[in-house]
Amino acid sequence: MKHFFNRRENIVTEALDGLLLTGRPGRLARLDSYPAIKVILRADWDRSRVAVLSGGGAGHEPSHAGFVGKGMLTAAVSGEIFASPSVDAVLTAIRAVTGPQGCLLIVKNYTGDRLNFGLAAEMARAEGLKVEMVIVADDIALPDFAQPRGVAGTLFVHKIAGFFAERGDSLEDVAAAAAAAAHEIISLGVALSTCSIPGQLQEARLGAEEGELGLGIHGEPGVERIAVQTSGKIVEIMTERLVAVLPGTGDYALLINNLGAVPPLEMSLIAHDVLKSSLASRVKLIVGPSPMMTALNMNGFSLSLIRLDAEREAALVAAVEPHAWVPPVTRHEIVVLPAPAPLIGKATGPASQNPLTQKVVTGICAHLISLETELNRLDARAGDGDTGSTVAAGARGILEEIGSLPLADTAETLAAIGGNLATSMGGSSGVLLSIFFTAAAKAMARTGSLPGALLAGLDRMTFYGGAKPGDRTMVDALDPALRSLACGGISEAARAARAGATVTSAMTKARAGRSSYVGKRDLEGVADPGAVAVAETFEFVADLLSGKATRGETSFVAD
Repeated sequence: MKHFFNRRENIVTEALDGLLLTGRPGRLARLDSYPAIKVILRADWDRSRVAVLSGGGAGHEPSHAGFVGKGMLTAAVSGEIFASPSVDAVLTAIRAVTGPQGCLLIVKNYTGDRLNFGLAAEMARAEGLKVEMVIVADDIALPDFAQPRGVAGTLFVHKIAGFFAERGDSLEDVAAAAAAAAHEIISLGVALSTCSIPGQLQEARLGAEEGELGLGIHGEPGVERIAVQTSGKIVEIMTERLVAVLPGTGDYALLINNLGAVPPLEMSLIAHDVLKSSLASRVKLIVGPSPMMTALNMNGFSLSLIRLDAEREAALVAAVEPHAWVPPVTRHEIVVLPAPAPLIGKATGPASQNPLTQKVVTGICAHLISLETELNRLDARAGDGDTGSTVAAGARGILEEIGSLPLADTAETLAAIGGNLATSMGGSSGVLLSIFFTAAAKAMARTGSLPGALLAGLDRMTFYGGAKPGDRTMVDALDPALRSLACGGISEAARAARAGATVTSAMTKARAGRSSYVGKRDLEGVADPGAVAVAETFEFVADLLSGKATRGETSFVAD
Protein backbone atom coordinates (compact mmCIF):
# COMPACT_ATOMS: atom_id res chain seq x y z
CA MET A 1 0.00 0.00 0.00
CA LYS A 2 1.33 3.45 -0.94
CA HIS A 3 1.23 6.45 1.41
CA PHE A 4 2.04 10.14 1.36
CA PHE A 5 4.64 10.97 4.03
CA ASN A 6 8.12 12.41 4.45
CA ARG A 7 9.78 10.57 7.31
CA ARG A 8 7.94 7.97 9.31
CA GLU A 9 9.21 9.53 12.53
CA ASN A 10 7.59 12.88 11.72
CA ILE A 11 4.18 11.81 10.38
CA VAL A 12 2.17 12.60 13.48
CA THR A 13 3.78 15.93 14.40
CA GLU A 14 3.60 17.20 10.81
CA ALA A 15 -0.04 16.12 10.53
CA LEU A 16 -0.98 17.87 13.77
CA ASP A 17 0.77 21.03 12.61
CA GLY A 18 -1.15 20.74 9.34
CA LEU A 19 -4.37 20.70 11.37
CA LEU A 20 -3.29 23.84 13.23
CA LEU A 21 -2.19 25.64 10.05
CA THR A 22 -5.50 25.02 8.29
CA GLY A 23 -7.75 25.75 11.26
CA ARG A 24 -9.26 29.12 12.04
CA PRO A 25 -6.56 31.37 13.56
CA GLY A 26 -6.70 31.71 17.31
CA ARG A 27 -8.88 28.65 17.91
CA LEU A 28 -6.32 25.91 18.58
CA ALA A 29 -2.76 25.81 19.85
CA ARG A 30 -0.12 23.25 20.80
CA LEU A 31 2.28 23.04 23.67
CA ASP A 32 5.94 23.76 22.99
CA SER A 33 6.84 20.22 24.07
CA TYR A 34 6.99 18.84 20.51
CA PRO A 35 7.90 16.30 19.33
CA ALA A 36 8.06 14.03 22.37
CA ILE A 37 4.86 15.38 23.93
CA LYS A 38 2.09 16.21 21.44
CA VAL A 39 -0.78 18.18 23.00
CA ILE A 40 -3.40 20.18 21.08
CA LEU A 41 -5.55 22.47 23.20
CA ARG A 42 -8.00 25.34 23.01
CA ALA A 43 -6.14 28.59 22.52
CA ASP A 44 -8.82 30.49 24.45
CA TRP A 45 -8.96 28.15 27.45
CA ASP A 46 -9.13 30.07 30.74
CA ARG A 47 -9.46 27.13 33.21
CA SER A 48 -12.70 28.54 34.61
CA ARG A 49 -14.64 25.35 33.92
CA VAL A 50 -14.07 21.59 34.03
CA ALA A 51 -11.49 20.59 31.42
CA VAL A 52 -12.31 17.58 29.22
CA LEU A 53 -9.21 15.74 28.01
CA SER A 54 -8.94 12.71 25.74
CA GLY A 55 -6.46 11.21 23.36
CA GLY A 56 -4.64 8.07 22.38
CA GLY A 57 -2.63 6.84 19.46
CA ALA A 58 -2.65 8.70 16.15
CA GLY A 59 -4.24 7.14 13.09
CA HIS A 60 -7.87 7.75 14.14
CA GLU A 61 -8.20 11.22 12.63
CA PRO A 62 -10.09 13.45 13.03
CA SER A 63 -10.06 11.93 16.52
CA HIS A 64 -8.81 13.21 18.81
CA ALA A 65 -7.42 16.65 18.03
CA GLY A 66 -10.17 17.33 15.50
CA PHE A 67 -12.70 17.45 18.35
CA VAL A 68 -10.85 20.03 20.42
CA GLY A 69 -12.86 23.22 20.70
CA LYS A 70 -15.65 24.98 22.51
CA GLY A 71 -18.37 22.53 23.49
CA MET A 72 -16.24 19.38 23.17
CA LEU A 73 -12.68 18.57 24.20
CA THR A 74 -10.49 21.07 25.95
CA ALA A 75 -7.35 19.26 24.82
CA ALA A 76 -6.16 16.07 23.12
CA VAL A 77 -2.88 14.28 23.72
CA SER A 78 -1.51 12.13 20.93
CA GLY A 79 0.88 9.23 20.78
CA GLU A 80 2.50 7.84 17.65
CA ILE A 81 0.38 5.81 15.23
CA PHE A 82 -1.69 3.32 17.24
CA ALA A 83 0.53 3.88 20.31
CA SER A 84 -0.73 5.32 23.57
CA PRO A 85 0.78 8.66 24.60
CA SER A 86 3.30 8.42 27.41
CA VAL A 87 2.49 9.08 31.05
CA ASP A 88 4.56 12.27 30.85
CA ALA A 89 2.57 13.44 27.83
CA VAL A 90 -0.78 12.86 29.53
CA LEU A 91 0.40 14.48 32.77
CA THR A 92 1.67 17.51 30.84
CA ALA A 93 -1.72 17.86 29.15
CA ILE A 94 -3.51 17.63 32.50
CA ARG A 95 -1.31 20.34 33.98
CA ALA A 96 -1.88 22.56 30.93
CA VAL A 97 -5.69 22.64 31.17
CA THR A 98 -6.70 21.86 34.75
CA GLY A 99 -7.92 24.69 36.92
CA PRO A 100 -9.85 24.83 40.19
CA GLN A 101 -12.84 23.05 38.62
CA GLY A 102 -10.77 19.99 37.73
CA CYS A 103 -10.31 17.76 34.70
CA LEU A 104 -12.11 14.75 33.25
CA LEU A 105 -10.11 12.16 31.28
CA ILE A 106 -12.05 10.15 28.65
CA VAL A 107 -10.15 6.98 27.82
CA LYS A 108 -10.83 4.13 25.41
CA ASN A 109 -10.58 0.69 26.93
CA TYR A 110 -7.14 -0.37 25.71
CA THR A 111 -4.48 -1.50 28.15
CA GLY A 112 -1.90 1.10 27.18
CA ASP A 113 -4.39 3.97 27.38
CA ARG A 114 -5.83 2.80 30.71
CA LEU A 115 -2.42 2.45 32.31
CA ASN A 116 -0.80 5.60 30.97
CA PHE A 117 -3.81 7.86 31.51
CA GLY A 118 -4.48 6.19 34.88
CA LEU A 119 -0.96 6.70 36.21
CA ALA A 120 -0.94 10.28 34.94
CA ALA A 121 -4.25 10.88 36.75
CA GLU A 122 -2.81 9.55 40.00
CA MET A 123 0.31 11.68 39.66
CA ALA A 124 -1.84 14.75 38.95
CA ARG A 125 -3.93 14.06 42.04
CA ALA A 126 -0.72 13.81 44.07
CA GLU A 127 0.09 17.30 42.83
CA GLY A 128 -3.25 18.52 44.18
CA LEU A 129 -5.21 18.60 40.92
CA LYS A 130 -8.80 17.38 40.75
CA VAL A 131 -8.94 14.61 38.13
CA GLU A 132 -11.54 11.99 37.27
CA MET A 133 -11.39 9.34 34.55
CA VAL A 134 -14.12 7.61 32.52
CA ILE A 135 -13.36 4.49 30.49
CA VAL A 136 -15.37 3.74 27.34
CA ALA A 137 -15.85 0.08 26.41
CA ASP A 138 -18.56 0.15 23.73
CA ASP A 139 -17.49 -2.64 21.34
CA ILE A 140 -19.89 -5.62 21.43
CA ALA A 141 -17.98 -7.71 18.88
CA LEU A 142 -16.47 -9.99 21.51
CA PRO A 143 -19.31 -10.66 23.95
CA ASP A 144 -17.27 -12.99 26.18
CA PHE A 145 -14.30 -10.65 26.39
CA ALA A 146 -13.81 -9.29 29.92
CA GLN A 147 -12.61 -5.88 28.71
CA PRO A 148 -14.52 -4.74 25.59
CA ARG A 149 -12.62 -2.29 23.43
CA GLY A 150 -13.39 1.40 23.25
CA VAL A 151 -14.21 2.44 19.70
CA ALA A 152 -16.21 5.13 17.87
CA GLY A 153 -18.92 5.36 20.53
CA THR A 154 -16.34 7.28 22.57
CA LEU A 155 -17.32 10.33 20.51
CA PHE A 156 -20.73 10.39 22.18
CA VAL A 157 -18.96 10.69 25.53
CA HIS A 158 -16.75 13.52 24.23
CA LYS A 159 -19.83 15.40 23.11
CA ILE A 160 -21.90 14.85 26.25
CA ALA A 161 -19.07 15.62 28.67
CA GLY A 162 -18.10 18.68 26.66
CA PHE A 163 -21.66 19.98 26.79
CA PHE A 164 -21.98 19.69 30.57
CA ALA A 165 -18.50 21.11 31.13
CA GLU A 166 -19.20 24.09 28.88
CA ARG A 167 -22.45 24.65 30.75
CA GLY A 168 -20.47 25.04 33.96
CA ASP A 169 -21.39 21.80 35.76
CA SER A 170 -19.13 20.45 38.50
CA LEU A 171 -16.49 17.80 37.87
CA GLU A 172 -18.56 15.26 39.78
CA ASP A 173 -21.62 15.93 37.61
CA VAL A 174 -19.67 15.97 34.34
CA ALA A 175 -17.94 12.70 35.25
CA ALA A 176 -21.24 11.10 36.31
CA ALA A 177 -22.94 12.08 33.05
CA ALA A 178 -19.98 10.80 31.02
CA ALA A 179 -19.81 7.50 32.92
CA ALA A 180 -23.56 6.92 32.57
CA ALA A 181 -23.36 7.65 28.84
CA ALA A 182 -20.39 5.32 28.38
CA HIS A 183 -22.35 2.54 30.10
CA GLU A 184 -25.17 2.81 27.54
CA ILE A 185 -23.23 2.85 24.27
CA ILE A 186 -22.82 -0.13 21.96
CA SER A 187 -20.75 -0.31 18.77
CA LEU A 188 -19.93 -2.84 16.06
CA GLY A 189 -17.65 -2.54 13.04
CA VAL A 190 -16.96 -4.40 9.82
CA ALA A 191 -14.20 -4.13 7.23
CA LEU A 192 -13.33 -5.61 3.86
CA SER A 193 -9.62 -4.97 4.39
CA THR A 194 -7.49 -4.06 7.36
CA CYS A 195 -5.47 -0.86 7.59
CA SER A 196 -1.97 -0.11 6.35
CA ILE A 197 0.54 1.80 8.50
CA PRO A 198 2.86 4.15 6.57
CA GLY A 199 6.32 2.69 6.34
CA GLN A 200 5.23 -0.85 7.26
CA LEU A 201 4.13 -3.83 5.20
CA GLN A 202 0.38 -4.36 5.23
CA GLU A 203 -0.86 -7.61 6.70
CA ALA A 204 -2.82 -9.52 4.06
CA ARG A 205 -5.06 -11.21 6.59
CA LEU A 206 -8.25 -11.30 4.54
CA GLY A 207 -8.81 -13.19 1.32
CA ALA A 208 -10.20 -11.62 -1.83
CA GLU A 209 -13.76 -12.66 -0.96
CA GLU A 210 -13.54 -12.18 2.80
CA GLY A 211 -14.52 -9.43 5.19
CA GLU A 212 -14.17 -9.29 8.95
CA LEU A 213 -16.83 -8.50 11.51
CA GLY A 214 -15.91 -6.79 14.75
CA LEU A 215 -12.26 -6.00 14.10
CA GLY A 216 -10.67 -3.28 16.21
CA ILE A 217 -9.72 0.25 15.25
CA HIS A 218 -6.03 -0.71 15.21
CA GLY A 219 -6.61 -3.58 12.82
CA GLU A 220 -6.98 -6.21 15.55
CA PRO A 221 -8.73 -9.41 14.43
CA GLY A 222 -12.50 -9.45 14.71
CA VAL A 223 -14.95 -11.98 15.98
CA GLU A 224 -15.41 -13.76 12.65
CA ARG A 225 -14.75 -13.75 8.93
CA ILE A 226 -17.72 -13.13 6.65
CA ALA A 227 -18.14 -13.49 2.91
CA VAL A 228 -18.07 -10.35 0.80
CA GLN A 229 -21.73 -9.74 -0.03
CA THR A 230 -24.17 -6.94 -0.66
CA SER A 231 -24.19 -3.94 1.62
CA GLY A 232 -27.74 -4.78 2.65
CA LYS A 233 -26.75 -8.27 3.80
CA ILE A 234 -23.75 -7.00 5.78
CA VAL A 235 -25.86 -4.30 7.43
CA GLU A 236 -28.49 -6.92 8.27
CA ILE A 237 -25.89 -9.04 10.10
CA MET A 238 -24.67 -6.03 12.06
CA THR A 239 -28.06 -4.58 12.96
CA GLU A 240 -29.37 -7.96 14.13
CA ARG A 241 -26.50 -8.21 16.61
CA LEU A 242 -26.94 -4.64 17.78
CA VAL A 243 -30.71 -5.00 18.21
CA ALA A 244 -30.17 -8.19 20.20
CA VAL A 245 -28.43 -6.28 23.00
CA LEU A 246 -30.68 -3.21 23.04
CA PRO A 247 -33.24 -2.88 25.81
CA GLY A 248 -36.83 -3.30 24.72
CA THR A 249 -37.77 0.39 24.77
CA GLY A 250 -36.26 3.81 24.28
CA ASP A 251 -34.92 6.05 21.54
CA TYR A 252 -31.30 6.04 20.41
CA ALA A 253 -28.77 8.20 18.63
CA LEU A 254 -26.92 6.42 15.82
CA LEU A 255 -23.36 7.21 14.68
CA ILE A 256 -22.47 5.91 11.20
CA ASN A 257 -18.68 6.06 11.16
CA ASN A 258 -16.37 5.62 8.17
CA LEU A 259 -13.24 3.75 9.27
CA GLY A 260 -11.16 5.58 6.69
CA ALA A 261 -11.34 4.28 3.14
CA VAL A 262 -15.00 3.82 2.22
CA PRO A 263 -15.95 6.31 -0.55
CA PRO A 264 -18.73 8.80 0.27
CA LEU A 265 -20.98 7.17 -2.34
CA GLU A 266 -20.79 3.83 -0.55
CA MET A 267 -21.19 5.41 2.90
CA SER A 268 -24.45 7.03 1.79
CA LEU A 269 -25.63 3.67 0.46
CA ILE A 270 -24.72 2.06 3.80
CA ALA A 271 -26.66 4.78 5.62
CA HIS A 272 -29.67 4.00 3.42
CA ASP A 273 -29.44 0.31 4.27
CA VAL A 274 -29.08 0.96 8.01
CA LEU A 275 -32.05 3.33 8.04
CA LYS A 276 -34.20 0.77 6.24
CA SER A 277 -33.18 -2.04 8.60
CA SER A 278 -34.82 -3.44 11.73
CA LEU A 279 -32.73 -0.98 13.73
CA ALA A 280 -34.27 2.14 12.17
CA SER A 281 -37.38 2.26 14.34
CA ARG A 282 -35.20 2.67 17.44
CA VAL A 283 -33.21 5.59 16.00
CA LYS A 284 -34.19 9.19 16.72
CA LEU A 285 -30.94 11.06 15.97
CA ILE A 286 -28.40 10.28 13.23
CA VAL A 287 -24.77 11.40 13.23
CA GLY A 288 -22.97 10.89 9.91
CA PRO A 289 -22.17 9.07 7.77
CA SER A 290 -18.72 10.56 8.20
CA PRO A 291 -15.13 9.60 9.05
CA MET A 292 -14.98 10.52 12.75
CA MET A 293 -12.91 7.81 14.40
CA THR A 294 -10.94 6.11 11.65
CA ALA A 295 -8.37 3.34 11.51
CA LEU A 296 -6.06 4.93 8.94
CA ASN A 297 -7.20 3.59 5.57
CA MET A 298 -9.33 0.69 6.77
CA ASN A 299 -12.02 -0.15 4.22
CA GLY A 300 -14.85 -0.49 6.68
CA PHE A 301 -17.44 1.25 8.81
CA SER A 302 -18.90 1.04 12.29
CA LEU A 303 -22.28 1.67 13.87
CA SER A 304 -22.61 3.09 17.39
CA LEU A 305 -25.77 3.61 19.44
CA ILE A 306 -26.45 5.48 22.66
CA ARG A 307 -29.73 5.52 24.56
CA LEU A 308 -31.28 8.98 24.67
CA ASP A 309 -32.87 10.93 27.44
CA ALA A 310 -33.74 14.62 27.42
CA GLU A 311 -30.34 15.81 28.67
CA ARG A 312 -28.32 13.58 26.36
CA GLU A 313 -30.37 14.66 23.37
CA ALA A 314 -29.82 18.31 24.28
CA ALA A 315 -26.09 17.63 24.66
CA LEU A 316 -25.77 15.87 21.32
CA VAL A 317 -27.65 18.49 19.27
CA ALA A 318 -25.95 21.51 20.90
CA ALA A 319 -23.74 23.46 18.51
CA VAL A 320 -19.98 23.12 18.97
CA GLU A 321 -16.89 24.75 17.51
CA PRO A 322 -15.05 21.70 16.08
CA HIS A 323 -16.03 21.11 12.46
CA ALA A 324 -15.18 17.41 12.70
CA TRP A 325 -18.32 16.84 14.76
CA VAL A 326 -21.24 16.27 12.38
CA PRO A 327 -24.43 17.81 13.79
CA PRO A 328 -27.10 15.13 14.35
CA VAL A 329 -30.31 15.10 12.33
CA THR A 330 -33.64 13.70 13.41
CA ARG A 331 -34.64 10.53 11.60
CA HIS A 332 -37.12 11.42 8.88
CA GLU A 333 -38.66 10.14 5.69
CA ILE A 334 -37.51 11.20 2.24
CA VAL A 335 -39.41 14.21 0.89
CA VAL A 336 -40.59 13.64 -2.68
CA LEU A 337 -41.82 16.61 -4.71
CA PRO A 338 -43.53 16.42 -8.12
CA ALA A 339 -41.21 17.02 -11.04
CA PRO A 340 -42.13 20.15 -13.02
CA ALA A 341 -43.67 19.71 -16.42
CA PRO A 342 -41.28 20.63 -19.26
CA LEU A 343 -41.66 24.20 -20.45
CA ILE A 344 -40.04 23.53 -23.78
CA GLY A 345 -38.64 20.55 -25.60
CA LYS A 346 -42.03 18.86 -26.17
CA ALA A 347 -45.03 20.08 -28.06
CA THR A 348 -46.86 22.79 -26.15
CA GLY A 349 -49.90 22.77 -28.36
CA PRO A 350 -52.27 20.11 -29.73
CA ALA A 351 -51.49 18.01 -32.77
CA SER A 352 -52.08 19.84 -36.01
CA GLN A 353 -51.55 19.20 -39.69
CA ASN A 354 -49.41 20.74 -42.41
CA PRO A 355 -48.98 18.46 -45.43
CA LEU A 356 -45.71 20.03 -46.61
CA THR A 357 -44.11 19.97 -43.15
CA GLN A 358 -45.18 16.36 -42.66
CA LYS A 359 -43.76 15.46 -46.08
CA VAL A 360 -40.41 17.04 -45.25
CA VAL A 361 -40.12 15.58 -41.74
CA THR A 362 -41.16 12.05 -42.67
CA GLY A 363 -39.01 12.10 -45.78
CA ILE A 364 -35.89 13.21 -43.89
CA CYS A 365 -36.45 10.55 -41.24
CA ALA A 366 -36.96 7.76 -43.75
CA HIS A 367 -33.89 8.82 -45.71
CA LEU A 368 -31.69 8.87 -42.60
CA ILE A 369 -32.95 5.41 -41.62
CA SER A 370 -31.94 4.13 -45.06
CA LEU A 371 -28.41 5.46 -44.49
CA GLU A 372 -27.90 3.53 -41.24
CA THR A 373 -25.51 0.93 -42.65
CA GLU A 374 -23.44 3.41 -44.66
CA LEU A 375 -23.05 5.85 -41.78
CA ASN A 376 -22.06 3.02 -39.45
CA ARG A 377 -19.46 1.92 -41.99
CA LEU A 378 -17.94 5.41 -42.11
CA ASP A 379 -17.97 5.70 -38.33
CA ALA A 380 -16.28 2.30 -37.93
CA ARG A 381 -13.20 3.77 -39.59
CA ALA A 382 -12.84 6.58 -37.05
CA GLY A 383 -15.17 5.89 -34.14
CA ASP A 384 -17.20 3.13 -32.58
CA GLY A 385 -19.32 2.38 -35.64
CA ASP A 386 -22.71 3.50 -34.33
CA THR A 387 -23.40 6.90 -35.92
CA GLY A 388 -25.86 5.40 -38.37
CA SER A 389 -27.71 3.51 -35.66
CA THR A 390 -27.82 6.58 -33.43
CA VAL A 391 -29.18 8.79 -36.21
CA ALA A 392 -31.68 6.11 -37.24
CA ALA A 393 -32.89 5.75 -33.65
CA GLY A 394 -33.63 9.48 -33.52
CA ALA A 395 -35.40 9.35 -36.88
CA ARG A 396 -37.56 6.42 -35.78
CA GLY A 397 -38.44 8.22 -32.58
CA ILE A 398 -39.73 11.21 -34.54
CA LEU A 399 -41.70 9.02 -36.96
CA GLU A 400 -43.41 7.32 -34.04
CA GLU A 401 -44.74 10.71 -32.89
CA ILE A 402 -45.49 12.22 -36.29
CA GLY A 403 -49.23 11.97 -35.72
CA SER A 404 -49.06 14.00 -32.49
CA LEU A 405 -46.77 16.79 -33.69
CA PRO A 406 -48.11 20.37 -33.94
CA LEU A 407 -47.08 20.56 -37.60
CA ALA A 408 -49.07 23.72 -38.30
CA ASP A 409 -46.76 25.67 -35.96
CA THR A 410 -43.10 25.58 -36.99
CA ALA A 411 -41.75 26.76 -33.62
CA GLU A 412 -43.68 24.08 -31.72
CA THR A 413 -42.64 21.44 -34.26
CA LEU A 414 -38.97 22.31 -33.71
CA ALA A 415 -39.50 22.18 -29.94
CA ALA A 416 -41.21 18.80 -30.16
CA ILE A 417 -38.39 17.38 -32.29
CA GLY A 418 -35.84 18.70 -29.81
CA GLY A 419 -37.63 17.02 -26.93
CA ASN A 420 -37.96 13.75 -28.81
CA LEU A 421 -34.28 13.58 -29.78
CA ALA A 422 -33.19 14.12 -26.18
CA THR A 423 -34.61 10.70 -25.31
CA SER A 424 -34.78 8.71 -28.55
CA MET A 425 -31.42 9.41 -30.14
CA GLY A 426 -28.97 8.96 -27.28
CA GLY A 427 -25.28 9.73 -27.19
CA SER A 428 -23.71 13.16 -27.47
CA SER A 429 -25.18 13.61 -30.96
CA GLY A 430 -28.70 13.27 -29.57
CA VAL A 431 -28.02 15.88 -26.91
CA LEU A 432 -26.40 18.29 -29.39
CA LEU A 433 -29.27 18.03 -31.85
CA SER A 434 -31.79 18.40 -29.06
CA ILE A 435 -30.05 21.64 -28.06
CA PHE A 436 -30.06 22.71 -31.71
CA PHE A 437 -33.80 22.21 -32.23
CA THR A 438 -34.80 23.50 -28.79
CA ALA A 439 -32.85 26.76 -29.25
CA ALA A 440 -34.12 27.09 -32.80
CA ALA A 441 -37.70 26.71 -31.54
CA LYS A 442 -37.26 29.56 -29.09
CA ALA A 443 -35.76 31.82 -31.77
CA MET A 444 -38.50 30.86 -34.26
CA ALA A 445 -41.24 31.81 -31.81
CA ARG A 446 -39.56 35.16 -31.27
CA THR A 447 -38.63 36.12 -34.87
CA GLY A 448 -40.70 33.96 -37.22
CA SER A 449 -37.67 33.44 -39.49
CA LEU A 450 -36.74 29.76 -40.01
CA PRO A 451 -33.22 30.37 -41.44
CA GLY A 452 -32.42 32.76 -38.60
CA ALA A 453 -33.88 30.38 -36.04
CA LEU A 454 -31.75 27.50 -37.33
CA LEU A 455 -28.64 29.68 -37.10
CA ALA A 456 -29.57 30.50 -33.51
CA GLY A 457 -29.83 26.79 -32.84
CA LEU A 458 -26.39 26.25 -34.37
CA ASP A 459 -24.96 28.98 -32.17
CA ARG A 460 -26.22 27.27 -28.99
CA MET A 461 -25.17 23.82 -30.16
CA THR A 462 -21.61 24.92 -30.87
CA PHE A 463 -21.46 26.90 -27.61
CA TYR A 464 -22.29 23.86 -25.51
CA GLY A 465 -20.61 21.25 -27.71
CA GLY A 466 -17.44 23.24 -28.32
CA ALA A 467 -17.01 22.23 -31.98
CA LYS A 468 -16.42 24.74 -34.76
CA PRO A 469 -15.81 24.50 -38.52
CA GLY A 470 -12.55 22.68 -39.15
CA ASP A 471 -12.89 20.37 -36.14
CA ARG A 472 -14.12 17.45 -38.30
CA THR A 473 -17.69 17.14 -37.01
CA MET A 474 -21.21 17.61 -38.33
CA VAL A 475 -20.65 21.37 -37.87
CA ASP A 476 -18.37 21.34 -40.93
CA ALA A 477 -21.45 20.65 -43.07
CA LEU A 478 -24.15 22.29 -40.94
CA ASP A 479 -22.49 25.69 -40.53
CA PRO A 480 -21.97 26.48 -44.24
CA ALA A 481 -25.35 24.98 -45.11
CA LEU A 482 -27.29 27.19 -42.69
CA ARG A 483 -25.37 30.30 -43.68
CA SER A 484 -26.10 29.60 -47.34
CA LEU A 485 -29.76 28.97 -46.50
CA ALA A 486 -30.00 32.36 -44.78
CA CYS A 487 -28.70 34.29 -47.77
CA GLY A 488 -29.62 32.04 -50.67
CA GLY A 489 -31.91 29.05 -50.69
CA ILE A 490 -32.18 25.34 -50.11
CA SER A 491 -30.24 24.37 -53.24
CA GLU A 492 -27.30 26.56 -52.26
CA ALA A 493 -27.51 25.15 -48.73
CA ALA A 494 -27.36 21.59 -50.04
CA ARG A 495 -24.29 22.32 -52.17
CA ALA A 496 -22.56 24.00 -49.22
CA ALA A 497 -23.37 21.08 -46.93
CA ARG A 498 -21.95 18.53 -49.37
CA ALA A 499 -18.81 20.60 -49.89
CA GLY A 500 -18.34 20.86 -46.13
CA ALA A 501 -18.79 17.11 -45.66
CA THR A 502 -16.33 16.36 -48.46
CA VAL A 503 -13.68 18.57 -46.91
CA THR A 504 -13.75 16.47 -43.74
CA SER A 505 -12.29 13.53 -45.65
CA ALA A 506 -9.08 15.53 -46.04
CA MET A 507 -8.92 16.41 -42.35
CA THR A 508 -6.47 14.14 -40.55
CA LYS A 509 -6.98 15.56 -37.08
CA ALA A 510 -10.31 15.77 -35.28
CA ARG A 511 -10.60 18.32 -32.49
CA ALA A 512 -13.91 17.21 -31.01
CA GLY A 513 -15.93 14.03 -30.59
CA ARG A 514 -14.78 10.44 -30.30
CA SER A 515 -12.65 10.62 -33.45
CA SER A 516 -10.42 13.21 -31.70
CA TYR A 517 -8.74 10.18 -30.09
CA VAL A 518 -8.05 8.55 -33.46
CA GLY A 519 -4.75 8.86 -35.35
CA LYS A 520 -4.08 10.36 -38.78
CA ARG A 521 -3.91 7.02 -40.57
CA ASP A 522 -7.46 6.07 -39.60
CA LEU A 523 -8.99 9.44 -40.55
CA GLU A 524 -7.36 10.14 -43.89
CA GLY A 525 -9.77 9.84 -46.81
CA VAL A 526 -12.82 9.13 -44.62
CA ALA A 527 -15.57 11.74 -44.38
CA ASP A 528 -17.08 12.47 -40.99
CA PRO A 529 -20.32 10.47 -40.78
CA GLY A 530 -22.18 13.25 -38.95
CA ALA A 531 -21.27 15.74 -41.66
CA VAL A 532 -22.35 13.23 -44.32
CA ALA A 533 -25.73 12.82 -42.59
CA VAL A 534 -26.19 16.62 -42.63
CA ALA A 535 -25.29 16.79 -46.33
CA GLU A 536 -27.69 13.97 -47.19
CA THR A 537 -30.46 15.74 -45.27
CA PHE A 538 -30.07 19.04 -47.09
CA GLU A 539 -29.78 17.31 -50.48
CA PHE A 540 -32.90 15.30 -49.78
CA VAL A 541 -34.92 18.39 -48.84
CA ALA A 542 -33.64 20.28 -51.91
CA ASP A 543 -34.68 17.40 -54.16
CA LEU A 544 -38.03 17.02 -52.42
CA LEU A 545 -38.97 20.67 -52.75
CA SER A 546 -37.96 20.67 -56.38
CA GLY A 547 -39.93 17.47 -57.06
CA LYS A 548 -36.87 15.27 -57.52
CA ALA A 549 -37.21 13.00 -54.46
CA THR A 550 -36.38 9.58 -55.87
CA ARG A 551 -34.26 8.12 -53.04
CA GLY A 552 -36.61 5.41 -51.89
CA GLU A 553 -38.72 7.61 -49.62
CA THR A 554 -41.65 8.16 -52.02
CA SER A 555 -43.93 5.96 -49.90
CA PHE A 556 -43.42 8.42 -47.02
CA VAL A 557 -43.81 11.64 -49.04
CA ALA A 558 -46.50 10.71 -51.48
CA ASP A 559 -49.27 13.29 -51.86
